[in-house]
Amino acid sequence: MIGIDEALALLDGSVTPLPGEDVPLAEAAGRVLSEPVFARLSAPRTAVAAMDGYAVCDGSTRADIQLAVVGESRAGAGFFGTVQPGEAVRIFTGASIPKGADRVVMQEYAVRDGNKVRFVAGYGPGWHVRDAGSDFSAGNLLLGAGARLGPRVIVAAAAADQAILQVATRPKVAIIGTGDELASPGEAHLRADAIPESVTYGISAMAEQAGANVVARMTGGDNLPTLEQLAGEMLGQADVVVVTGGASVGERDFAKPMFVAHGLELLFTKVSVKPGKPVWLGRAKGKWVLGLPGNPTSAMVTARLFLHALLAALQGQPISEVLRWRMLPLACQLPGTDGRETLIRARWDTDGLRPLENQDSCAQVALAQADWLIRSGPGIPALEAGQMVQALDF
Repeated sequence: MIGIDEALALLDGSVTPLPGEDVPLAEAAGRVLSEPVFARLSAPRTAVAAMDGYAVCDGSTRADIQLAVVGESRAGAGFFGTVQPGEAVRIFTGASIPKGADRVVMQEYAVRDGNKVRFVAGYGPGWHVRDAGSDFSAGNLLLGAGARLGPRVIVAAAAADQAILQVATRPKVAIIGTGDELASPGEAHLRADAIPESVTYGISAMAEQAGANVVARMTGGDNLPTLEQLAGEMLGQADVVVVTGGASVGERDFAKPMFVAHGLELLFTKVSVKPGKPVWLGRAKGKWVLGLPGNPTSAMVTARLFLHALLAALQGQPISEVLRWRMLPLACQLPGTDGRETLIRARWDTDGLRPLENQDSCAQVALAQADWLIRSGPGIPALEAGQMVQALDF
């Protein structure tokens, strides 16, 4: 077996990003940039008002001195004259500062009388002017390749005045759940010894969140010829095939054998992690194949590591962007670990991370309750409340 970091390094060094494609800005949310975004213009393009008020020449403005109001400047409809000493222009937030003016006096300090205005004492000290290019200048790099266009990031992409963005092609993912015992939710109660198939639904949702396009999600029994045919069909449709269950070495564990006929080449076969030791990764017919354990928690924990990393790499996104380990405090004692690196499911509480009581690899209620994974190395003794631990959002 190899460790988590070694397995991720192998993955990172083996994946070639998918080609990019141009998409309209309105359709780019959630996608990953394959080309950087540069600003086509400055922001703001000219000096603008940061407050509603009056644009004035500071050198000729004093408290209780009347100024002539000679015009108005609104965002998108500026004042094109020049402000002379003793004059003021009514101005609104975001409007261009007129020539000759260098300050905005907030309207709260203004006393207006027809076309005259005066300001009460204490209207300083702020000048309330945003300089041209104070956010960014034309030609500046705003977003690098590999940035995911989340809600906040896409604001910057739009501000760059770019209508079309080049983004990574969404990886096509097919998911196969294996096991004679599996039945579709809603039908398991109709057959003795059946259990509702749950894992592929969670993996599908995770893949979609990571930017993938799930093209198929299905289950197969424990019949090797049938699974071989299914594997071939999915390899023809997807960039990544995820297979759950059948990852051990029993007589009816066919997750790897079902791809052997399609030229399976393994990158790694087991990872020293608890839960999820049987996780494996390989290639067949030029496509990636990720094998996950059949137990729900084991599958979702290892998918959070390796499926997220694989999909990020295929989209040209640094793996470190999707696997951001943070140092967070424990809310209570954390038991020691055995000879394998352990990922403990936990919830964030008001005083830190609180490990869930049920850490069984089959647990599904605890899986729903967990929002963090605590990473604890092999042979680590028990830790006390308040100690810092490495954690990954889940």
